[in-house]
Amino acid sequence: MILGLLLVLISVGTFGFHVIEGWPWFKALYGTLMTVSTIGAEPENELSREGQVFNVALIFMGVCVVGFAIGSLTRAVVEFELGSFFGRRRMEKEIHRLKDHFIVCGAGRVGRHIAMEIASRKLACVVIEKDSARAQWAQAREMPLIIGDASSEETLREARIEHARGLASAVTSDAQNVYIVLTARGLAPDLPIIARASEDDAESKLLRAGANSVISPYHYAGQSMARMLTRPHVQHFLDLALSPLSDAGLDLQIEEVRVEEKSKLAGTTLAESEIRSRLGIIVLAIRRHSGGLEFNPGPEHAISVGDFLIAMGDSRKLKELEGLAGGA
Repeated sequence: MILGLLLVLISVGTFGFHVIEGWPWFKALYGTLMTVSTIGAEPENELSREGQVFNVALIFMGVCVVGFAIGSLTRAVVEFELGSFFGRRRMEKEIHRLKDHFIVCGAGRVGRHIAMEIASRKLACVVIEKDSARAQWAQAREMPLIIGDASSEETLREARIEHARGLASAVTSDAQNVYIVLTARGLAPDLPIIARASEDDAESKLLRAGANSVISPYHYAGQSMARMLTRPHVQHFLDLALSPLSDAGLDLQIEEVRVEEKSKLAGTTLAESEIRSRLGIIVLAIRRHSGGLEFNPGPEHAISVGDFLIAMGDSRKLKELEGLAGGA
């Protein structure tokens, strides 16, 4: 709009000088630009009485346009700053209320996919990224975000690490991941921590630093590509079942469901629970609260409090199973 007003002003001035003073078009344009820029249009005192009156009007209009432009720019800056301030305040309050959430350190390619997977499961997640350019990805999706160094105790406390459910350290530097894991483990001794490793020799260092598991994106990608070449149907099934972001038409997922103390499933067998017959869900394995894993359990296998049921089925039915296991 400001640019449009300026073009109209220049056009009016050029046409006015051309008609009133009889100047050639270029000289009229030059005089208009001199006037609008407050330098003046009559370096040789060439203006007639009518031209001087028109020049005064042109100067007045120019001042008005400049004033409008400055006012609009100031308002835009103030609105942006206020929006940013209140947006930060709102996000700080949201982060302060987080509990049983996940912390993703790094908003690079790996970190973004981790955050998207967590968000797609309707779970709380906060992203930590010190690069403001990369942080814009989380800001654009209105994800809870902290711009800072994830290896800093202050930053991790700001992310409420003491109330977190898990942490993923996914920055590109292995050394930085080691520092993040060391700091996080010192603040939260029992927190599940997953770390990214770019180099093979970094895995042992990250485990010694306190990571529960270490994932190499290159190693994982190599395995997936090999399966796609040798067992494409198996890989397609795994992609479909393990990620809610899959674009396939079949609504199939694999989830883990914890059996709570108030659940009706506690103390029953798989046959008595009717998970398969009533919900159409297949229990692939049971992770016992003691740590043991029972694969492909039979109908006589018992379900106990604290067990995790590794189940596969329709996502809506899996939600029902979560309700039953949670005592809802």
